[in-house]
Amino acid sequence: MRKREPSAATLKARQMKSAARLYAVQALFQMEASGQPLDKVRREFLDHRFGAEIDEGEAMVDGDIDHFSAVMEQAVSWQARIDQMTDRALVEKWPIARIDPVLRALFRAAGAELVAMDTPPKVVIVEFCDVARAFFPEGKEASFVNAVLDHMAREAKPEAF
Repeated sequence: MRKREPSAATLKARQMKSAARLYAVQALFQMEASGQPLDKVRREFLDHRFGAEIDEGEAMVDGDIDHFSAVMEQAVSWQARIDQMTDRALVEKWPIARIDPVLRALFRAAGAELVAMDTPPKVVIVEFCDVARAFFPEGKEASFVNAVLDHMAREAKPEAF
């Protein structure tokens, strides 16, 4: 039996969710760095980032607004639990407070999907490893993210493994 190729609409929806994840990491980083509340940062992203023009007529990829909002809200709502899960996945001498703030935001966004959303854990891991590569194209962060998220996913949804 041959596997069907996804439709153009399905591919576009996946691309928009991927963009929403990247924007969510940026927004969570901004919230922590600036001390601004969720609603203010979310509004700024929706008004100025989604579909914004970056270079002479080239627009940023539109993100899935609902997915972006859900990740943001769940990351804030479940932050204590997500941070504890992240701490357990990190080596003892590197608690979450000591890691790069971009990675901290990434773990919170991914943790939101693992803890409070229906996204399959393997999808979360692959998607957020891609986000790590976007922020750290030259580094080993994607491998680090993979290991930490695998640990977090097994804790949050052991039935998926």
